[in-house]
Amino acid sequence: MAIRFEKMHANGDDFVIVDCRGQDNGIDATTARQLGDRNRGIGFNQLAVMSDCEDAAARLTFWNPDGSTLDACGSATRGVAWKLFLETGASDIVLRTNRGLLACSQEDDGLISVDMGKPLVDWRDVPLADAIDTLELPLPGSPAACSMGNPHCTFFVADAESTPVGRLGPEIESHRLFPLKTNVHFVQVISPSRIRLRIWERGGGIPLGSGSCTCGAVVNGIRRGLLQDRVEVECDGGTFSVRWDGSGGVFLTGSVEPNFSGLWSAPVVRASWP
Repeated sequence: MAIRFEKMHANGDDFVIVDCRGQDNGIDATTARQLGDRNRGIGFNQLAVMSDCEDAAARLTFWNPDGSTLDACGSATRGVAWKLFLETGASDIVLRTNRGLLACSQEDDGLISVDMGKPLVDWRDVPLADAIDTLELPLPGSPAACSMGNPHCTFFVADAESTPVGRLGPEIESHRLFPLKTNVHFVQVISPSRIRLRIWERGGGIPLGSGSCTCGAVVNGIRRGLLQDRVEVECDGGTFSVRWDGSGGVFLTGSVEPNFSGLWSAPVVRASWP
């Protein structure tokens, strides 16, 4: 099977787009793992598959590089929006995801924004295994939790640079409190309008950035009373902007840049792949 793809990144948060509009969607977990392999495939933090949709410009299905699915991806959603803006000449579009309908717009400065929807803060919606207050979880460091269509756990630390993300991240990701696992954030508050964020991504490891994690981290910081309603977020790969009024949708804004496009041929012997 040959698959046409486009690869892009948002401040180093790389993703692949496969456009299946007008054709069958042949992407499954095995194919997603093969595409996501950075040595034998293309490599990505997330894969976004576009398909036809009656009530939106396209429907998006998201995959992690380990072959698991997710309901939200801020960077890839904005990448698809950027692609469609070029294709149609529009400056506003709506995309359907498992999070619902997401409105995207192109700003005057060329940056791409998406309304990621309202955060979910009830323990059942994150979800958590126990009926507890998501503002302060009973874990060392007392993190906060929320969902942006995928689960997020946010630690507030004195120094993000010295935090052992590679050791702590996988421990929290697979903690029994998170039945669907979780993304893990380590946030250093520089000021009420700026944070330094490092990330362990569920099913992916340490990325240079993440749109949904950026949103989740800011939401939890605002809920804690640490941040204002508009925050600049410094990730390893660059800076995103997040805006949330405390009740409505969370707006994520940042750059999107194309890397390359091509035609990927699936291996004949699938069993040899992990």
